[in-house]
Amino acid sequence: MQVIDAKLAERVEQSEMRYMVDRMRAMQERPGNPMGVEIAGFGNAVALYAREMPWPQFNTVKGLSEAEAERVDEVIAWYGNRAPQWEIIPSRGGQALQQRLAQRGYYQSGFHSSWFMPLVLESRQSDPAAETGRETSSGEWRLAELSAADGLEQYARVHCLATGLPLSGAEAVAANNEVLLGRAGWSFYLAEAEDGEPAGAAVMHCADGVASLTFAAVLPQYRGRGLHQALILRRLEQARASGCTLAVSQAAYASASARNMERCGLRLAYTRATWSALP
Repeated sequence: MQVIDAKLAERVEQSEMRYMVDRMRAMQERPGNPMGVEIAGFGNAVALYAREMPWPQFNTVKGLSEAEAERVDEVIAWYGNRAPQWEIIPSRGGQALQQRLAQRGYYQSGFHSSWFMPLVLESRQSDPAAETGRETSSGEWRLAELSAADGLEQYARVHCLATGLPLSGAEAVAANNEVLLGRAGWSFYLAEAEDGEPAGAAVMHCADGVASLTFAAVLPQYRGRGLHQALILRRLEQARASGCTLAVSQAAYASASARNMERCGLRLAYTRATWSALP
């Protein structure tokens, strides 16, 4: 059994950084950069900013380590009057980094868990449907990988309704994800109930042998019926079929999503600290 160590923790962190940078870069490449995306590197760290998307996950600093604590001021200067979120994992953050952030008006505002699962390709037979991206069924659910932009409208509606965003934002969600559909490494999934109604959605990014389960959401009326687990298992099957040897994901600590990841075989890699600007 593979156990977590600093090297594996760094691999998990790097995969999370890789998919988020690729996602932001794809949005930045839209004509006119309508979301106002900016990306900057600071040593091993990356700073992300999206003018029209004020949520913390799109305005965050990832990958900063104790050895680069002196770069905090450089990062703050790049953001200007914009206050980012900082994500610090246990194996890379220390007192010097934490003290520097505290001195600059930031405080530890929360925690978030990252999960991992080694994928041993020989351990089980791959699902032929997963290998080809065809539709599969799991109990009362029908899971299909999106292959054309016309499915993004339903995906965007599920995304908004399941995450609490207003439906008025569905068009923007669809546009920001359309640039990922067909982009190397990205896969989108839509789940339907027996009556054909959309019930859930999920996304996966694969690169360098690592599959990142980047997003999954289930509409409130379909929760508690195993759909979230079905979406996890569907992506794990396709990750194996794609040759990935490691799967990673994130969830709020001890949340329903985290429990479902554990039920599906993922294990806790670390719980990272989130730092935010003092009010």
